[in-house]
Amino acid sequence: MEIEPAELLVHDSVEECPYLEGKRARMPLRLPVRTLKPHELDLRLARGDRRHGALFYRPTCPECSACEAIRLSSDFAFSSTHRRTLRRGDRELVMRVGPPRVSDDRVALYEHHRHERGLARANMPPMDAVGYQRFLVDRQCESLEFRFERDGKIIAVAIADVGKDAMSAVYCYYDTRLPKLSLGTYAILKQLEFCKERGIANLYLGLYIQDCSAMAYKARFLPHERRVEGEWKRFEK
Repeated sequence: MEIEPAELLVHDSVEECPYLEGKRARMPLRLPVRTLKPHELDLRLARGDRRHGALFYRPTCPECSACEAIRLSSDFAFSSTHRRTLRRGDRELVMRVGPPRVSDDRVALYEHHRHERGLARANMPPMDAVGYQRFLVDRQCESLEFRFERDGKIIAVAIADVGKDAMSAVYCYYDTRLPKLSLGTYAILKQLEFCKERGIANLYLGLYIQDCSAMAYKARFLPHERRVEGEWKRFEK
């Protein structure tokens, strides 16, 4: 029987919740001792793991269970609104897929998105190239960057981890001054198309948190599955 790689516990403490005001969170950070094989990433995603740089975590908060991992099947049926979003984006944008990279324009766009969407907390330092590298480029699994360009300029970036039968949308940031392109939704739809083309069964969207506006939007993709009390439960239209 194949044994999963050992993991080093890097950090574990109860801290202020990054998602819900007034709540305390516990998210132990674990570092696999080697790069994960595709099926090993699948197992972690199915257990509700998320990734931050080379580290993996899963909320284990002592007094709260608001965080629920959420995933879409690759046979997800696009609505008429989704198809319009795809057509508009495909007309105006060029998508390039490759390994994650750090650059000045990526860091600047990340910072723009973080501030314009109210994701920057008061005690957060500005993102720089080193921080970007550690958050979105360093990794212990296969990862891809979906880069969206308009007139030769990067206007959206989505980072995704790729397993054997699953893909995980790690993070997406974009130019908020282009609302008509629905860039966040468009990036998810293009990742779903990628999954369909590659025969990947599920696209994981990260954590759904009902009372956090930055995370609750994911439930608008129906049907979907959420990991509730350790079990995957399907939610229909």
